[in-house]
Amino acid sequence: MACFIVPVTEAIVTTATARYLRAKEEKSGKVSFSRKLGWLNKMLWGGSALLAFEHVWHGEVVTVYPFLTAMSNAEGTATMLRELSTSGVAMALLVTAVWAVMVAVSASLEKAPAAEDPLL
Repeated sequence: MACFIVPVTEAIVTTATARYLRAKEEKSGKVSFSRKLGWLNKMLWGGSALLAFEHVWHGEVVTVYPFLTAMSNAEGTATMLRELSTSGVAMALLVTAVWAVMVAVSASLEKAPAAEDPLL
């Protein structure tokens, strides 16, 4: 119903943080943290857009108030809030965990000595 709201909220916060950090960071040979945070932003925004499209496709998000069909009655709102707290949070945590693995791999590659190209 509205599980995409949690990743969208996380994406808004990380986008603002990345922009703030980008203005403060110095140039170096390594991948900056704001750029790594940009990876997370792209994953969150892309996944949220796909989820929102799927919810629009199934008629769960509409163009008239209250915009989410689940909010038309108390029972639907309770179901929506339960979905937000379970599915939405789980999706946001999973995307963030995948991003953390990407950051760890990136950090290990930055620390590894440059290997010679075997083709040369």
